[in-house]
Amino acid sequence: MSRPAGQTLAEKVLARAAGVERVVPGEIVEGQVDLAMMHEQGAQTVGPFHEMGADRVWDPDRVVIAIDHWVPASTEGAAVLHRILRKFAAETHLPHFYDVGNHGICHQILAENGWVVPGDLAVGTDSHTNMLGAMGAVATGIGPTEMAAVLALGRLWLKVPPTIRVRVTGTLGRGVTAKDIVLRALGEIKTTGATYKAIEFCGPTIERLTMPERFTLCNMTTEMGAKCGMVAPDATTFDYLRPIAKHAMHPLTPDPDAAYERTVEISVDGMPPMVACPYSPDNVRPLPEVAREHIRVDQVFLGSCTNARIEDIREAAALLKGHHIAPGVRFIVSPASTSIYHQCLTEGLIELFTDAGAVFTNSSCSACFGGNMGILAPDEVCASSSNRNFPGRMGPKEARIYLMSPAATVAAAIRGEITDPREFL
Repeated sequence: MSRPAGQTLAEKVLARAAGVERVVPGEIVEGQVDLAMMHEQGAQTVGPFHEMGADRVWDPDRVVIAIDHWVPASTEGAAVLHRILRKFAAETHLPHFYDVGNHGICHQILAENGWVVPGDLAVGTDSHTNMLGAMGAVATGIGPTEMAAVLALGRLWLKVPPTIRVRVTGTLGRGVTAKDIVLRALGEIKTTGATYKAIEFCGPTIERLTMPERFTLCNMTTEMGAKCGMVAPDATTFDYLRPIAKHAMHPLTPDPDAAYERTVEISVDGMPPMVACPYSPDNVRPLPEVAREHIRVDQVFLGSCTNARIEDIREAAALLKGHHIAPGVRFIVSPASTSIYHQCLTEGLIELFTDAGAVFTNSSCSACFGGNMGILAPDEVCASSSNRNFPGRMGPKEARIYLMSPAATVAAAIRGEITDPREFL
């Protein structure tokens, strides 16, 4: 009798969550949740939670709430959502509530505070919860009624996804980043190519990436339609988490003979910076090619859960130093958390950006989702470090958004048009 094939990283984590030895793609499992996260969307969870007869959360120490989209509340509706969450947290005695003043984009809050660790099953009321898969966890977005059940029971049924392996080799050139890798992968897999599948990044290039760079990769697996994006834990993961991990790690790695649906091979040797053009994150082209079209920009946005960590902002500041924002361009910089804001303040980065003519905001999802600060006019163009450029993402459906690395956003801000950032290195 032949031995069954080995398991992928997603399969191993879900088998652990389900308390079984192995799982196979397509199988329905009921997994024990290690971490549940909610932001303002989680306010829609409160009603179903009470309607199902629940009055207590299964484990208050495993629930995190972060106010992040409308900070401070910019509409009456947002203020009501905030109030619902504050009241729910108080009534159910949830201690891990990141309210205005101690807030940040929910995924960054989880990442910088060690809430998700290798082997975890983590769920959140936001589609970009995939980002936390960089820890070697299955991290995925769920809806409010699913979250209500998780809060009450601590369990969730899931269908085991097949896995696409993305193997990356080669050495990144100067001015080429993890954002360019994931844009390149999106151009090949497309926005529906990984629907309800896991993306597992591997290869020598991935092994050399820092944790913030891995977060960027896994974050944008959401734009591929993926259920989760993952990087197997290694020394980089453990060094990052050791000082901050909130609970015990259960590191798992894929078997050498794991059965993947397919493997996408990407070599970054000689790869230029990339850009996703309107109106889809998979409309990816080499940035130097787009730059030759001299596309003028009205707004530049450096922010979002994809690329607003301190490393991104430092990189952008180094490129901006000695330059000024082009006339007619609005440059908005929104750090991913309050702690990152404090770092920028201490390091003099806020002054550098504002002296150059940029607007440096408090931590928030900001211009990314078209609901709070930085909304575009119908005919405007934005160069953005965020993750989506579908019609209407930053307000009107006619506005055009180009997705790129933090360095490329700075180049666009300085020149006033989409520009190869390597010109400023």
